[in-house]
Amino acid sequence: MTKQGILLINLGTPEQCDASSVRRYLREFLIDPRVIDLPLFMRWPLVNLGIVPFRYKKTLAAYQQIWTEQGSPLLVNSESIRDDLAVKLGAAYQVELAMRYGTPDIASAVARLQACESLMVIPLFPQYSSAANGSAIEKALLDISGKWNVPALRVRQDFYNDAGFIAAVAENIRVSLQDKTIDKIIFSYHGLPERHINKSDCVANCDRVHSCPPITDANRYCYRAQCYASSAAIADVLGLGADDYVVSFQSRLGRTPWIKPYTDLLLPELIADGVRDIAVVSPSFVADCLETLEEINIRTRKQWMALGGGEFVYIPCVNQSDVWIQSLADWVVATV
Repeated sequence: MTKQGILLINLGTPEQCDASSVRRYLREFLIDPRVIDLPLFMRWPLVNLGIVPFRYKKTLAAYQQIWTEQGSPLLVNSESIRDDLAVKLGAAYQVELAMRYGTPDIASAVARLQACESLMVIPLFPQYSSAANGSAIEKALLDISGKWNVPALRVRQDFYNDAGFIAAVAENIRVSLQDKTIDKIIFSYHGLPERHINKSDCVANCDRVHSCPPITDANRYCYRAQCYASSAAIADVLGLGADDYVVSFQSRLGRTPWIKPYTDLLLPELIADGVRDIAVVSPSFVADCLETLEEINIRTRKQWMALGGGEFVYIPCVNQSDVWIQSLADWVVATV
C-alpha cells in the first residue's frame, strides 16, 4: 500500500550540549539569509566573527540548564509529536520529523518519504514568518525538487487561527491555572526585527505599539498581526477580557529595533501598575524548547521575582496534548 507522507519541520537544536555543537548550530541558523537578512558579504563576518564567537558561551550555558538525559527538549518534544501523530493517523500514513537547522535534517527526512505518493509539509510554527515558516518551506521544496518523481505536494503555511490549535493552547492555560488566582496572563511570542514586518508587505493602519488590527489582505503576512490574532482567539475561548491579558515579544538580538512591546521591559511596567501575580504562555511555539524553558521559565521568572512580583505560573507549550495531536490529524485527513 502506498502511503501518504507527512513532513513535520521544527526549528532546530544543537546535537549535543557542548561548545562545538552549539557553535555549529548557531552558524547554520544565523547564516540563513531569511534569519539575518543582509547580503552575504555582510552576513558572513557578522555571524562568524561578530556573533557566534561571543554568543556561544551564553547559549551553551542556557542549554545546560534545560538539557535532559534524553537530549534537547525541543527534539524530544518534537519526536513525541511525530510519534503520537503517526499513531493517530494509522498505517496509511508515514510521518517524519526534520529540523530546519541541525539533525534530523530535511533532506534525510525527504529521502525516507521517497515511496509516498503524496507529501504534506507542516512547519511547526503557528504564526507565519519568513525567518521560520518561509525558510523551512523553501528548504523542503528545494530538497523535494531534487527527486526524479516529485510527489503531489501540500503545504500548511501557518495555523495562527486554527480552531484546534487555539483550543489546545486554551486547554493548557485552563489546566495550569485551575487552582490559581492570576492578575494578568502574558502571551509572549518570539520576536522579529521590525524590518521583517516591513518586508512582509504589511500596509495596515497600525502604529506597531498597540494591538494590531484584524487580519485582512493588508496584513495577511504580518507576523505581529498574526500573534495578536492568536491571542484574541485564545482569550475568546477562555472568556478573557481585554484587561486580563497582554501581548509581548521575547528573544530579541542585537541593537536593531525588534517588534514591541518587549517582554522583559513589560514586567516592570506591570509591577508599577500594581500587577503581582502573572502567568506566561508562549503560543509561537508548539514544543517546549530553549526559548520557553530557559528564557521564560527560568530567566523571566527570576526577573519577575527580583522586581517584587508574586505568583509566576509557567504554562507549557501544547507539546503532544490530545487536542493538539487531533488537530494535526484533522488537517492531514481533510486535505487528502
